Amino acid sequence: MAEAMPTRTREADAVRPEVRTRVRPAAPDFDGWACPVPLRDHRKIVMGHGGGGRLSAELVEHLFAPAFGGELLAELGDSAALTLGGARLAFSTDSYVVRPLFFPGGSIGDLAVNGTVNDLAMTGARPAFLSCAFILEEGVELATVGRIAEALGAAARAAEVTVATGDTKVVDAGHGDGVYINTAGIGLIPDGVDIRPRRAAPGDVVIVSGPIGEHGVAIMSVREGLEFGVEVESDTAPLASLVRAMLTACPDLHALRDPTRGGLATSLNEIASAAGVGITLRERALPVPEAVANACAFLGLDPLYVANEGRLVAFVPRAHADAVLAAMRAHPQGGGAVVIGTCTADHPGIVVVNTGLGGTRVVDLPLGEQLPRIC
Repeated sequence: MAEAMPTRTREADAVRPEVRTRVRPAAPDFDGWACPVPLRDHRKIVMGHGGGGRLSAELVEHLFAPAFGGELLAELGDSAALTLGGARLAFSTDSYVVRPLFFPGGSIGDLAVNGTVNDLAMTGARPAFLSCAFILEEGVELATVGRIAEALGAAARAAEVTVATGDTKVVDAGHGDGVYINTAGIGLIPDGVDIRPRRAAPGDVVIVSGPIGEHGVAIMSVREGLEFGVEVESDTAPLASLVRAMLTACPDLHALRDPTRGGLATSLNEIASAAGVGITLRERALPVPEAVANACAFLGLDPLYVANEGRLVAFVPRAHADAVLAAMRAHPQGGGAVVIGTCTADHPGIVVVNTGLGGTRVVDLPLGEQLPRIC
């Protein structure tokens, strides 16, 4: 039997530093974390953690939020509402890892602008300035980077925002998908505007600004080389001017959300949970284009969970719903606006759909994501 090695004391190491052994940091104590499931079942990050569904929510709630702390994170909105020097600001950041870089109706460049601008707009803010960081993979064509930069600049001008600062990094070949982009934005929130997920209330009318699912299906069609009879284009577009028109009709909008990752279902579940209200949808009122419905049927997807990049869902006091709907339909980005449901005090925190056959089904948060890396 081999002789056991003697235990070395801290004092001995101090006398003979040349034989000091490296002490490994203790492994994370998963049993002490606030999260029961599914973080404890996933000791490593999986793709679903970035999908905007339940895995994403629990990663933020039980890992990042406790680590960062602070009351501002508790709102978990699309952007944070801040007060600085007497001004009310909206502040947001997002990263874009979409593949392919170009798709019907847009590219990663205009997506990076519109996504951040829309996050600011969901607080009622008027977007003003963006930062932009490019993470480039070694070997990507300069012509490709140039096309993306031009698209980003054009989208910023269309959204009436200024790209005020930025950064560029290059990673080794094989460590990226050509181009990743991070953007952050700030905007001014008008006096008297208070739009937050927690303000959704029983009796509110739920309105979506147009057809859903087009962005996710456009990405999938290009990525997988699928054809659905007609070309489906991304709906990527800036929504700040639409929100301004809605605020003119009703300064007391309760909640707004742009249903990107995880689709409309995820946005509705997040608001229902934050406000402690139930949401009842009418299946036949949901604006699902035929091409999207056909594609989802072929792929085994639910359009409610497919991403959008130029749509919003609004929670509006019933007394102002008709005026807001009319204002939306009069705007280029809201021409297809429809009422899809209502808020209720029943089944708080749960979203249900009244089906065309007279039944009811629960629309829960997805666990991960249906379409990876679409924004």
